[in-house]
Amino acid sequence: MSRTILQLLRAEGPLSPEEIAERVGISPEQAAAEVKRLHEQKVILGYRTVVNPEKTGDDAVLAIIEVKVTPEREVGFDAIARRIYKFPEVRTCHLVSGAYDLLLLVEGENLRQVASFVAEKLATLDHVSSTTTHFLLRKYKEDGVIIHDEEESERLIVSP
Repeated sequence: MSRTILQLLRAEGPLSPEEIAERVGISPEQAAAEVKRLHEQKVILGYRTVVNPEKTGDDAVLAIIEVKVTPEREVGFDAIARRIYKFPEVRTCHLVSGAYDLLLLVEGENLRQVASFVAEKLATLDHVSSTTTHFLLRKYKEDGVIIHDEEESERLIVSP
């Protein structure tokens, strides 16, 4: 039951106990109790709304940053990751396998602000050996939601 409720909330966001009950086939009281339990046990940490930035005029700059670090003795990558994810510019921080160690999603008001964050805050941290920054140019899909409709992106530009 928990897995089904989590899948539903992941796909649709917060729902009332009545909506969950109807879709899962349980009582509203059971649904409310299960969602409360999932919050208390920190299985559910929050809800997000996926927004099309082109429709809202949001000009925030997003960048994916690859970070190579030297892990600290006895704590590995956790201590440096903790220092990095506490910066307000960092929206997402993951430990990954491959050529680099941490993958960050960073947001700034403009390109200069993101560049400044990398140069002045991130790259200067102890244990950070290198960074590679990729600026996001356009969102096509986020959290399973298609941002641009297929018809819109398949149209040809007509010029005189």
